[in-house]
Amino acid sequence: MNILLLLIPLSLLLLAAAIWAFIWAVRGNQFEDLDTPALDILRDDEHERPVRPVEVVAEEREDEGARVDTAGGDAGSGPDAGRSVGRVD
Repeated sequence: MNILLLLIPLSLLLLAAAIWAFIWAVRGNQFEDLDTPALDILRDDEHERPVRPVEVVAEEREDEGARVDTAGGDAGSGPDAGRSVGRVD
């Protein structure tokens, strides 16, 4: 029963803090425009990234495939030559 002497005032303080925060938000116009922030994500960027030609993307994929083929074997050069792929030492 003695715990109620602590919990009741604590809950009243928390309630008062929540009411104060709500009133502060209303007076600060936090709830005036609820639609614009949700629609901002759908707008296009002002400066869109340039689109790379399809040929460049295809060449990069071919290069990546060649690197994957040689990375696991003993052929190849570079800092990762000879390392085993997917193996934890």
